[in-house]
Formats: sequence, C-alpha cells, structure tokens
Amino acid sequence: MNTSELIYDWNKNHPPGLKPIGPVLLNDESLRDGLQSPSVRDPSIPEKIEILHLMEALGIDSLDLGLPGAGTRAVEHVTALAREIVAHKMKIRANCAARTHENDIRPIAEIVQKTGLRIEAAMFIGSSPIRRFTEGWSDDFLLQTTEKAVKYAVSLGLDAMYVTEDTSRCDPATVKRLYATAINCGARTVVICDTAGHATPDGAFALVRFVVEEVVKPSGEKIRVDWHGHSDRGLAIANSLAALMAGADCVHACAIGIGERVGNTQMDQMLVNLKLMGIAPWDKQDLSKLKQYCQAVSRATGVPIPANYPVVGDDAFRTATGVHAAAIIKAYRKNDVVLANTVYSGVPAHVFGLEQIIDIGPMSGKSNVLFWLEQRGISATDDLVERIYFRAKQSDHTLSEAEILACVPEAAKWI
Repeated sequence: MNTSELIYDWNKNHPPGLKPIGPVLLNDESLRDGLQSPSVRDPSIPEKIEILHLMEALGIDSLDLGLPGAGTRAVEHVTALAREIVAHKMKIRANCAARTHENDIRPIAEIVQKTGLRIEAAMFIGSSPIRRFTEGWSDDFLLQTTEKAVKYAVSLGLDAMYVTEDTSRCDPATVKRLYATAINCGARTVVICDTAGHATPDGAFALVRFVVEEVVKPSGEKIRVDWHGHSDRGLAIANSLAALMAGADCVHACAIGIGERVGNTQMDQMLVNLKLMGIAPWDKQDLSKLKQYCQAVSRATGVPIPANYPVVGDDAFRTATGVHAAAIIKAYRKNDVVLANTVYSGVPAHVFGLEQIIDIGPMSGKSNVLFWLEQRGISATDDLVERIYFRAKQSDHTLSEAEILACVPEAAKWI
C-alpha cells in the first residue's frame, strides 16, 4: 500500500486561494543580513564560496552577496563571489545591499564592471512612523531620497530593488507613496520587510495584499514582490507562507535562521515546507544537500545548530523512546523505508538525504537494543540484551556508543 494512502492530510483542506500557487522564488541572505548577528563570525572568502556552491546545488534562485558600501573587505568578498558565479556559469542570480545613498550604490556598479556579473541593487530605507520620528525624517525627505537613489541606480545600468525597512509597522499612505515613487523611478522589485519581527500571519497577508492591489497592479508594470521577515515572535516561516498566499513572489531567508537578534526566516525550513507542500519548483528539487548547506553555514559563522532544530538537527530523526522505536522498527521489517520515515515523523527523512536513528536510553524498550545490535552486526544474545537494557534503565540519559559497547564482551573489535 502507498504510504500516502495511510495518512489523512488536513493540510490539503485549505480554503480556495490560500495556497501559494508557485513558482516561488527564494533569495538567500545568509552572507549579508545573516551576518548582522553580533554572535556570528564573518566567514572567509573560501568559506563563502563553499556556501555559494551549496546554494546553487539546492536550486536557490538568488543571493545577497553583501554590502560593498561597508568598506574594502566587503568589496573584496563581494567581488570574489561575483567572479565565482561567472567562472562557473552558475544559475543563481545576485544582488547587493545598499543604503539609499550614491556612495553605497556606486560600488555595486563598479563590481559589475569588473566581473561582468549582473547584480541587482537592493536599496533600503526606513519607513515606519516610529523610525521617522526617531530619525527626524519628513515624508518629503523619504520620497526625495527614494527618487534620487533609484534613479541613480538605473542610470548606472543596475537593476533596482527597492526595500522599505519596518514595512510591517508603516502606515498605508506612506507604504503606497514610497513604493509608487520607486516604481515610477524604475524599480522592478519591491521588498516588504518585517524588520522588527512584529508581524503575525494575518498582518503579513494583509500587508502584501495591500501592496499588490494598491501599488503593483495600478502601476501597470511587471513588478516582483518580495517578503523579508524576522523571527522575533517565532512566526517567520508562517509569515513567509502567508505572504506568498497573499501574492508575494519571493521570500528572503537565511540558513538556520541566522541574523540580527533572534534571526531571519529560516531558508532550510522554507525549502522543507515548500517541498512538502508540493509547490513549484521545489516539489521537484533535489534537497539532499540541505544538511550539508546548514552545516557549512554553521561552521563558517560559528552558530551551532541546536540538537532539536527541524530536519537538520542531530535529534530531528533520532529516537530512544520504546513505543516510537518499535513502530519504526516494524516498518523497517516490512522493508518499507518510506513507511519507517513517516510513521512517527511529519518530515520523511529520505527526501532530504537523511535517515531514522534508533538509540537506547531510559525510555527505551528491548526492541531498541535488539535493533541497535542488529544494525552493527553484533549477536543479540539474551544475556547481552538484558545487560544493555538494565544499564539503560539505570541511566539518566541516552547511552553513548561507548557506554553500550562497554556491555559487549570483546567490545574492542566493535570500536
């Protein structure tokens, strides 16, 4: 029997129109916005190049190369990444962050000239009333700055991406005026930002729908709408999906959710959910290198992956609980890997190049012990099973391999 026939999927009972129709684009901010966390290390160029190739392998559409206006190091790193994309004829598209200032925009054009890579200028400016009050910015200042920056980028031959910071706390009139001005001046991508992680899914949906209906459609231009979210309320993935349902074309995200404060939308979790929701093009994409991508970013930035992190955490497909393990083992006995990866998991491990792991601990049953020994080719005598089972029940933690093997006669040959 097909495993899917054994699951009643309430996720498919969504109201009409409340599912992203795809294709969905993804923009990777791991090497720019993700590095704004005060806890990260800025990776070396070779480390960034390794991550770039993994983005390409996963089919991620585009990435933010960095903010070259930040100084010499940033220019060096952005240039190296741009050259790597050109040298290997990668499909991934590139953009660079810039404040709405000529001194930030000009270096992007210079890198384009040096490398021959087409790079979109992602120009950002604060928009919300609270930010305007704090900075002492008038409405006219924002509009004039927007107009000047976008026109300057276009004059340099750059594709213009216009980003309003803190859009999720900005009043409708200002949202409408800023985006309309940017589009009139030549911007062909607008980015809606939940900079402070304020939004809920309802808010994300309402905001994106407003921009699509009140700004993009009336413009008569072909405008890409992006959503850029943060995780302060733990809603980044839900908000990103809501934004897509409302009409956004692209989501910005970072590997393992790195970024300022509690981080950005998690790129890996976006990939997992789009894949499992059957949304193009991710329904057909090979995501077997997902864990490798997350591990590379973790190593390069010094941000650890929590053991209980979805899909790529060490515990994601690992159990030491007797009832759970017993069901997984029964599925394996049926020679059905899909069943084994689904009976106690909402995410099938094999789809992401991973597998179920059965360990032994204080909540385990003897089936855990039998399976563990069998997987390693160790004869499971009654005496040995009892010895390991007794040790597990006396323990306050899942046993390590060394602790289990200490119960095995002639254990040295198994180590």
